[in-house]
Amino acid sequence: QVQLVESGGGLVQAGDSKRLSCTASGGTFSRYVMAWFRRAPGKEREFVAAISRSATSTHYSDSVKGRFTIARDDAKKLVYLQMNALKPEDTAVYYCGLTSRYPATTTVDYTYWGQGTQVTVSS
Repeated sequence: QVQLVESGGGLVQAGDSKRLSCTASGGTFSRYVMAWFRRAPGKEREFVAAISRSATSTHYSDSVKGRFTIARDDAKKLVYLQMNALKPEDTAVYYCGLTSRYPATTTVDYTYWGQGTQVTVSS
C-alpha cells in the first residue's frame, strides 16, 4: 500500500513563488510515474504536471507551462512542484498522484492520491 502526503501549501500573493512537496511511503518509488493535479473551487480535478521514471521526461498543462516545474528525488521518495509567477487562477487544492503510465493526464489513470494541500493566490 502506497501513501502520499503533500505539503507546502499556503497563502501567497500574485507573482510569488511556492514549492510543494509530496512524500511517498510504501512501494518502490523509482518505479512510479508521479504527477500533480489540482482542483479549483467548483471545478473538476485537472492535470498540472507529470514526471517520468528517472526524471527523463516531464509534461505540463498549457496553463502552467513555463511557470511550474516538476522534479523528483527518488532517494528521498519525494516529488516537488516549483510554482513561479503565481496567478489568482492557480488557487486550488493541489494533489500528487501515482501511476504506471506516462504521460497520464486523466484522474482515472492514477492509483493513489494524497490528501491535497491548499494553495491560495491573492491578487
